[in-house]
Amino acid sequence: MNDRYDAGYGDAPYELVGYDEFGQPVYRQVPDRPAPQGYDPYGAQPPQQPQGYGYDPYATAAQQPAAPYDTGRQQPVPPYDTAQAPSSQAAFHDPYGTGQGGAAGGPAGAGYDGYDPYGQGPGQQTYTAAPQPHTAGQTAYIPHQAGPADTGQEDGPGPGHRPGDGDRPGGPDGGGGEGDYHTEQFAFVEEPDGESEDVIDWLKFTENRTERREEAKRRARFRLIALAVVLALVAVGGVGYLWFAGKLPGSGTEGKDGTTTSAAAQKRDVLVVHLHDTAGGGTSTALLVNNTTTERGATVLLPDSLALTDDEGSTTTLAKSVDDDGASGTRDALHTVLGTDIEGTWRLDTPYLNNLVELVGNIDVDTNTDVPDPDAKDKGATPLVNKGKGQTLSGKMAVAYATYRASGESENAQLERFGQVMQGVLRKLSSDAEAATVTVQTLAQILDPPLTDSDLGTFLAKLADRAKGGDYETALLPVQEDGTLDAEASGSVVEKLLGGTAKSPEAGDAVRVGIRNATGEKNATEQARVVLLNGGYTFLDAGTASAAEAASRVTYADAASKEEAVEVAKTLGLPTSSVTKGSTTSNADVSVVLGQDYEVTGS
Repeated sequence: MNDRYDAGYGDAPYELVGYDEFGQPVYRQVPDRPAPQGYDPYGAQPPQQPQGYGYDPYATAAQQPAAPYDTGRQQPVPPYDTAQAPSSQAAFHDPYGTGQGGAAGGPAGAGYDGYDPYGQGPGQQTYTAAPQPHTAGQTAYIPHQAGPADTGQEDGPGPGHRPGDGDRPGGPDGGGGEGDYHTEQFAFVEEPDGESEDVIDWLKFTENRTERREEAKRRARFRLIALAVVLALVAVGGVGYLWFAGKLPGSGTEGKDGTTTSAAAQKRDVLVVHLHDTAGGGTSTALLVNNTTTERGATVLLPDSLALTDDEGSTTTLAKSVDDDGASGTRDALHTVLGTDIEGTWRLDTPYLNNLVELVGNIDVDTNTDVPDPDAKDKGATPLVNKGKGQTLSGKMAVAYATYRASGESENAQLERFGQVMQGVLRKLSSDAEAATVTVQTLAQILDPPLTDSDLGTFLAKLADRAKGGDYETALLPVQEDGTLDAEASGSVVEKLLGGTAKSPEAGDAVRVGIRNATGEKNATEQARVVLLNGGYTFLDAGTASAAEAASRVTYADAASKEEAVEVAKTLGLPTSSVTKGSTTSNADVSVVLGQDYEVTGS
């Protein structure tokens, strides 16, 4: 703001002298030159005074009371005088020096009246702008030219009046007539009212800010939900991983280092060994397991009656599979039933077992029975192997004990003796891989591919180390009478030691029919197999009879299988009179002995 400002109230401009306690500017009027006599600062003839009205609070000169038909002519304005105004004018003083003073109808005071309500001397009048409430359309308090809206106020200025209190020059009695308004006096009307636009912009800003806040809150909620879902998935996945890795309490097997890993996640090397009794016939099968995770070893004994499925989908036994399908077929069938990977097959005939025991320097076994000498002619002779703890067995004694089965004993009794001999051999075998490989090579046996002397020697050396340290066990795989695995009974062995899952064919899926050929024709077994498979039955090969029989026989073990036995007879083309109740072969629901009355095509 300029230091000197012409407010339009007189010739003398206002000068900024400071600010009051409210922060409002304080001006003083600086007279430049005396006003000429009769000077009208608004450049207009005084308007006529309407009849019947009281005093004009904005009049610039004192007027005589107008006659009823007075033409409104006023007395000439006396010269600019700074003398003291009459006492009659002190009651209504014009602090701005515009000559608007005096009582209603009294003589007009010309110039300054000498009374300064703000403490200034004559000719130096000042005022202080009081703080005013700011409303739309109110202008700042500065001296300004009268506009067309400045038509006067209800109350005239008094001794305590300050500019801006509703007192504006102009109007019908304020120094200008209606026809004397100029265009520049209405300039403020054309000024844009930015305050209303500011209010609209503020409302828009507030609304947009509220929307942005709500949107931010929604996004925050979505992020929290997504984060919760991710954390839940991570937690579930972490728990699943810990369970799979066996790191949860009770979910795995603890190793030597104190860590726990689930049975399925443990790393194992598995080898199947078949002991062939070249003298007495028959086989004994076991799985040698080296658990590299828990650093433990085990021998899992497999009964010959274990039901397997061959490549053609037929059900057979482990013993039959070893004789007919060989190493590869049996290994694949065991993998299917037990759900464990078998890396190779070690065929160990009894003469090689004899040599192996001799090479390691005999073995010590806690024997559970007396074993007679198979070469002795006198059955009452001294036993070859005595019952007792810590019995030292030579090669011959070890073979006799591993293959012995007393009259009336189960197959499992002989199988357990074979397991004792294998663990005894491992305790005496060198733990050094090279030395163990030399021992294997010394046997001079031909191994079934892909197993090599080096692979077998290294594998046996690791197991020997487990057996010597006491980290070795022998377990028998539980098998039911029909050759299938009991999930509950065999689960601990299959899952814990082998890390697999029992998958034996469930009983009742299909009627298992055991065929024994007594026709004297080799093709009879194959012909019966095809007929039974086409009829929806499971074929079991029960072998060939040493002598031919004239009539065929169909037997069933329990009354519930009688109707099935009758249907089997009809399927094979045998008379129903051949069906009788009796014993059946292992794993079979119905047993059939094909006699010479069975018609074999192509014979």
